[in-house]
Amino acid sequence: MANARAAQVPPFCPNPECAFHRAATTSWRWVRDGYFSRQHAPGRVQRFRCRHCRRHFSQQTFRTSYWLKRPELTVAIFHRILACSGFRQIAREFDCSPQTVATHATRIGQHCQLLHEQLRPRGPLTEPGVLDTFVSFEYSQYHPTGFHLLVGKQSHFLHGFTDSELRRSGSMTARQKRKRARLEALHGRPDPRSTEKEVAELLRIVLAGSDRAVLHTDEHRDYPRALRRLAACKVEHHTTSSRAARNPQNPLFAANLADLLIRHGGSNHKRETVAFSKRRQGAATRLWAMLAWRNYVKSFSERKRDATPAMRLGVCERRWTIPEILATRLFPSRVRLPQRWQRCYWRKVHTRRIPHGVEHRKVYAM
Repeated sequence: MANARAAQVPPFCPNPECAFHRAATTSWRWVRDGYFSRQHAPGRVQRFRCRHCRRHFSQQTFRTSYWLKRPELTVAIFHRILACSGFRQIAREFDCSPQTVATHATRIGQHCQLLHEQLRPRGPLTEPGVLDTFVSFEYSQYHPTGFHLLVGKQSHFLHGFTDSELRRSGSMTARQKRKRARLEALHGRPDPRSTEKEVAELLRIVLAGSDRAVLHTDEHRDYPRALRRLAACKVEHHTTSSRAARNPQNPLFAANLADLLIRHGGSNHKRETVAFSKRRQGAATRLWAMLAWRNYVKSFSERKRDATPAMRLGVCERRWTIPEILATRLFPSRVRLPQRWQRCYWRKVHTRRIPHGVEHRKVYAM
């Protein structure tokens, strides 16, 4: 795997309960405690022991390939989940199980979520924001989902997103309406105020530290109600019809382009596909990988190969590569996620048709 080598000297104790986990100082004492061998490079891995909490760990503990049996696939899978490949297509290419690809995709998304939280700007927004809802579905088209995106109007920096479970709407035949009623009677009906609540949660996260902001949206009726839930920030709200031409002159162009890239690069978001996400959790995790690539790797212009959105916003000084994004393992105990985003990291976003979905409960494989 094209991955930066972990430091020969451990940077901190990986035990979240240790006093030297978050801020290792010169007073931290550790000792080398032998080696172990593995099939993948490096074949010989140094082990350590913290003299404060007595926890054993190794060089591998600080690599993003920690606990992965096929670490050489991570960078390649990252590229392919951005290039509209389905999990089974990727698995056939690398002669592995689709579940192996799903495991890597989950780890990549979780890592990108922590990376974005570590790098995203804090304080007042320096540009107007554009808010839009990207609509997809989970399990079947009777279970639409909405991903609420907040994008910088000039920089096109994707600040973050939240997700909502939606009720199927639009034109339906009498048979489809009966099936929808049957499914809702069996599994329950989505919260009709979900969009309002989730948009408000997203704005609270991104606008934390701002007392004023400018926001452009379409004419969705839930957006004004979400803005009324914000008490700490006064938002100047501008609306544009969703039927307006979606060209660069449109005030919503930054969000429209983000929607286009998500649907173009994600096989699970095609209009008619067999690669759709079975769980909203999986779609959200995969979207975090797209967010990191869009913000820190992809140039603003494909032809000019110029600055990334993060560079245009002043978050980074240069364009990152995917191996650099995956260079060092990040710990959720050291990168504090907002409470709403923690649900996604710990895989607690549930799907009605899969009530007992797997959550992330492995203590060490974080």
